Amino acid sequence: MGAGAGQKVAVFGAYGHTGRFVVAELAARGFVPVLSGRDAEKLKVVAVEYDAEARPASVDDPVSLDRALAGAAAVINCAGPFATTAAPVIEAALRAGIPYLDVAAEIEANVDTFAGFADRARAAGVPVVPAMAFYGGLGDLLATAAMGEWTAADEAHVAYGLNSWHPTPGTRIAGEVSRGRRDGRRVRFSGGRLEYRDDAAPVLKWTFPEPLGAREVIGEFTMADVVTVPRHLAIPEVRTYMTVEAARDLASPETPAPVGGGAADGGGAADGGGAADGGADRRSDQTFLVDVVVRSGGTERRAVARGRDIYAVTAPLVVEATERVLSGRTKVASGVVSAGEMFDAADFLRALANHATVELP
Repeated sequence: MGAGAGQKVAVFGAYGHTGRFVVAELAARGFVPVLSGRDAEKLKVVAVEYDAEARPASVDDPVSLDRALAGAAAVINCAGPFATTAAPVIEAALRAGIPYLDVAAEIEANVDTFAGFADRARAAGVPVVPAMAFYGGLGDLLATAAMGEWTAADEAHVAYGLNSWHPTPGTRIAGEVSRGRRDGRRVRFSGGRLEYRDDAAPVLKWTFPEPLGAREVIGEFTMADVVTVPRHLAIPEVRTYMTVEAARDLASPETPAPVGGGAADGGGAADGGGAADGGADRRSDQTFLVDVVVRSGGTERRAVARGRDIYAVTAPLVVEATERVLSGRTKVASGVVSAGEMFDAADFLRALANHATVELP
């Protein structure tokens, strides 16, 4: 039996693209996934594949959420938009007294989680870990590892080198929700706070490590790292960047959804999504390189992660976090905590060796 030792972990949004990868990763590690979400028929498909229990639930029905979480050791929320789902599922986790983790990339939803639940989660002795995913979690871990013994830095830069980006329907919906909440403005983190701007984001050159090299990027293509990183690191300027080709993919309504996925109809994930039998690899062909640079005075430190399929790699990130929370391998016991503050960043990143290649200072 794997590290999960038969512990039940509820997955809300279990039939979504990322949710399927998470279910596969949990099963591979010996956890018992309990599948939840509002669509009972879609849940059945995944439940049959993993011989798992399905517990339909809706965020507007607290009783159904309580049933979904009953007997679970933790809950992972994979259902966007998180502006709608995060608060009700966190409330249910607090009622159950169990850890909550999510994979939210929505900046405003993550801000809401920190603002709305920090005191209550701490008082309840419950850990809440938002954005424990490719966006928000991975960049925060890399920045924290790059900081090392530094207690402060002047700048942190997180550059995403994606060769393409086929967004899921959930990604598109979440983006629409975020744009609506911002009245169409873009956001950046500068001077120690979030700024909302009406001007166009600049197009810049970023020199990635090989094999990418110098690429055009959208500067201030702001992702959840601007929430997670400054929550615990004294860095007043946090910038994120995205390769132009990936940004164009995301912007185009013609870009198809990604292939692959963690369940049988989309594929049982292998090392990218965690299939226990090491079967066919269901990750997409998308590649990524996350290049994180922190600067203090005239000194610069860099941490890099390379891999394949941003949605698939979210699964080992959030499941590794769940495993560490449940086994007590954390630096903080409760409250709303980002990845870099909750875990030993370098050790956590080394644990991803089967899913991503990581280079630390």
